Amino acid sequence: MGSMIQYQRNGQKVSAYLATPPGAGPFPAVIVIQEWWGLNAHIRDVADRYAREGYVALAPDLYHGKVTDDPNEAGKLMGALNRDEAIKDLSGGVQHLKGHKTVRQDRIGVTGFCMGGSFALLLPCKEKEVRAAAPYYGEVPDAATLQALACPVLYIYGDADFWITRDDVRRLEEALKKYQKPGEVKIYPGAPHGFFNDTRKDVYRAKEAEDAWRRTLDFLAKHLKG
Repeated sequence: MGSMIQYQRNGQKVSAYLATPPGAGPFPAVIVIQEWWGLNAHIRDVADRYAREGYVALAPDLYHGKVTDDPNEAGKLMGALNRDEAIKDLSGGVQHLKGHKTVRQDRIGVTGFCMGGSFALLLPCKEKEVRAAAPYYGEVPDAATLQALACPVLYIYGDADFWITRDDVRRLEEALKKYQKPGEVKIYPGAPHGFFNDTRKDVYRAKEAEDAWRRTLDFLAKHLKG
């Protein structure tokens, strides 16, 4: 359904996978942010799924061509990633979508998984034009950063997560309440880190993944299609 493209940000080229619905639009849009594995077939498939639901989906390649299925290599790639540069790549993606002829400029959201979930929660704290964020089991930034959150959040989490702790999630809940930010945390008992990824049979949980998908679609439709 989609294809690889390049867009510009501050004079630099960023590769991305772009999937668009059939028709002229304009459509709402979603930035889909990769796991620590890179921009692999699973993330491209998620972007295609969003396009079938009526969203223009853009998945920026934060590793600039590098992809792995080895967790040790993935950890090295994530560790070497410059977070500020990645945010610039993602903000450039927002601007690219705003200029796309099929996109509604005021209806751009973000989602992401694992490492991408961290950026999906961080981006709307830096980028005021993001209208909705649906991070899946990502790191929670500090309270001062969350105070700048610019949009509603649906945070997806499994309480058997070995990476993100329940205390992290509780801190997010407390910050949303303290700063009166619209948001919801959905916790799936027994679900491990990465449970949405249907290419990883060791962690995939079909029932929880399907429920999370439907909740995310309902959330995005409320804030991006209304």
